[in-house]
Amino acid sequence: QVQLVESGGGLVQAGGSLRLSCTASGRTFSRYAMGWFRQAPGKERTFVAGISWIGGSTYYADSVKGRFTISRDNAKNTLYLQMNGLKPEDKAVYYCAASYGTGHDDSPGDYDYWGQGTQVTVSS
Repeated sequence: QVQLVESGGGLVQAGGSLRLSCTASGRTFSRYAMGWFRQAPGKERTFVAGISWIGGSTYYADSVKGRFTISRDNAKNTLYLQMNGLKPEDKAVYYCAASYGTGHDDSPGDYDYWGQGTQVTVSS
């Protein structure tokens, strides 16, 4: 089992940037593909980005391509999401998740472990 803790959320103006971090403990972080999801109030949790266990492959939702970058540092047991060009519609609670899959899995059901989430708010 792996425990995940997100950080780095906050309030930012439209067009601004934030970097989210997800620190893992427990089983070997590098064994898992990782993903970022988000959930806005009253909406389903949706895929944002995924990364393979080595980090050589990354995947993005169309809504964030070109603005967000997922990366990982296996030596630090940490996953990142660099978010640039933030828009009001990016406002949500952001969750990191670990999977035994490829990182290309875009359904929450494909992920086995979840963090508690971090709030991102974008003002217009």
